[in-house]
Amino acid sequence: MGLVRTYRVARRIVIGVVGSTIVLIGVALIVLPGPAFLLIPLGFAILGIEFAWARHWLRVVKRRAKDLKQSAEDIKRKAGDLIGK
Repeated sequence: MGLVRTYRVARRIVIGVVGSTIVLIGVALIVLPGPAFLLIPLGFAILGIEFAWARHWLRVVKRRAKDLKQSAEDIKRKAGDLIGK
């Protein structure tokens, strides 16, 4: 039983370190050139394997991305209406 517990703790630590590292790199890439908006959700997805709070934030990020996409489509449609397309 001790080996199973050790495995679970080690897995949780590895997932936490890898996921956190990817999220932090993604946050740094917001101001540096790079794919920040790909790495941040990827990091949360990795963390979400083991942590419920990360699954929550991944859902929040997905919802905001969907809302942003819808807003961009609305702006594009309104701009097209203004110029007569």
